This record gives sequence, structure tokens and C-alpha cells, in this order.
Amino acid sequence: MSSSPTNTTPEPPKFVEIGANLLDPMFSGIYREKPRHDGDLSLVISRAKKANIDKIVITAGTPEESRQALSLARALGTDTFRSTVGVHPTRCNIFLENRDAVVEELRQICHDGMTDGTVCAMGELGLDYDREMFCPREVQKEGFLCQLTVAEEIGLPLFLHNRNTGMDLYDLLKENRERFTRGVVHSFDDSLELAERFMDLELYIGINGCSLKKEENLEVVKHIPMDKILLETDCPWCDIRQTHAGYKYVKTTFPTKKEKQFEAGCCVKNRNEPCHIIQVAEIVAGVKGVTVEELAKVCLKNSYEFYGQFERPA
Repeated sequence: MSSSPTNTTPEPPKFVEIGANLLDPMFSGIYREKPRHDGDLSLVISRAKKANIDKIVITAGTPEESRQALSLARALGTDTFRSTVGVHPTRCNIFLENRDAVVEELRQICHDGMTDGTVCAMGELGLDYDREMFCPREVQKEGFLCQLTVAEEIGLPLFLHNRNTGMDLYDLLKENRERFTRGVVHSFDDSLELAERFMDLELYIGINGCSLKKEENLEVVKHIPMDKILLETDCPWCDIRQTHAGYKYVKTTFPTKKEKQFEAGCCVKNRNEPCHIIQVAEIVAGVKGVTVEELAKVCLKNSYEFYGQFERPA
């Protein structure tokens, strides 16, 4: 009796996109306040699904954006889409106006979004010293601690922003480590020493195109253990370009047109989107000398453990 043929085709890699700014006007066809084409978010989402993205977390940077992200995730379908609640460090001046009211608004959005599991993290919160012209660092720190109060009450993990802050964000997190459950320092582009400090606090490191621009970035990523890495795009930002050091590892490309020559079915040049997470994975895998499938399997497990509320991956 002959046996049935065995299908040896490997499962395509599956991803969780932990950072997608899908509220950005670029996905409505608006670039630098100028309309260039009709909104194409549905096409962006279609490409994401073809890229085998299991979950997409829509990130927010103000209370209003947090409400919009929650509404968008629900409208698109919470089987795939989730959202965050938070205030970006460069927008923390709102805490000067009425701190208690802002904290209460964030708390209410979290409670609303957690009734059906749509809200899955607090963020994007943290520190950004490259853009103090928008908000001074002491106000950023105050805004961070205000949001930490909400995260502590509710138990949500932190989606963290860190830009050129030396040890300041690390020190804040270390001082308050007992006040939050889990955290990921997203879009990490700093030193291995700082990455190791964050990992000593049991934080994950988020890797996207901005983490892979220079050879020194690749050397840092090479030494970050796979079980501490979460993958993201931070779209529409942090796209991977041919001039970047990591590009030599990219195998998957997409038909692309400039925004002024927009064509349905094509990506837009220099506008990142969730489907490009495969390129992030290819670079990280190449740097580490493993297959994309091996890396993706570990990072998928990491993502599910980080959020703690998704059903477990097969």
C-alpha cells in the first residue's frame, strides 16, 4: 500500500507588526500637507495580509489619536488589529494644561479598549532629546511618569520611545521597574551597552529599518539575543533604503512608484508599510546567520509573550 505524498513546503514566516502608524496622513494620500492620491489604506492592509502578518498594532501619540487608533482597529477587525494608548514624548506639553484630566482620559480609553482586548499596550511613551524644541525634557519626564501611573493601575505593557537620551530613560525605568509588567524599546538605534541595560530590566528591543542603517547598527543587532527581539516597521517611517548598510541582506522587494505617480497595487517610494516587515526580518536574519523562518518563529513567540493577551501562535 503506497503512502500519501508528504508536503515538504515550509510554512511561510508569520509576523506581528508591533508598531504601525496607520493614522498618518500618508495612508490617506497626503504628503507634507499636500494631497497626492486617494487614500489607499485598504491596499496597504491587503499587502500586509499577503505578507502573512498575523497581528498589526496601530500606535498612537495623543489621547485623540488613541481614540482614533482604537476605532480604526475595531473597524478593521480585532482578529488582526490592536491599538495602543499614550502620549508621545514630544507632545507631553498637554500635561501642563490639565494633568489630571489627561491622565483620566487615557485611563478611560484604556478601560474602553480593554473590554474587547483591542488596546494591548501603553504608548508611545518615553523620552526624545532630539526634539526638545517641541517639548522640554523635564516636561517629557513628567508626562512619562503620569502615563506610568495608568499603566501601573491597568497592567498594560509599555511601548517605549527612546531618542538620544543617554541613560535618562533607562534610569527612569530602573527606578520604576516594579510599576510596570513588560516593555519594549521600539525603533532601537543606540549602543549595545544601552541595549544590554534595557535587557537587564527584562525589556524587549524593537527592531525596524532605523535600527539597520549603519554597520555599527548591524553589529549591535548581531549581539542582541533573538529571544529579546520584536520586529516592527514604524511605518510610514523608517523605510529601508538601498543606501543603508542592511540592504545587502534584503531579498524581498515590492513594485514601487513615487507618490506623484501613484499606481494602485504598488507601494509608494520612501513610504514604509507593514508588508516591509519581511525586509526587517531578512536583514536581522542575515546579520545573525539564521534563516528568516527561524528568526520569525522566535520573534512571533516573543511578540505573543510580550502582549500576553493574544492567542498563542501555532
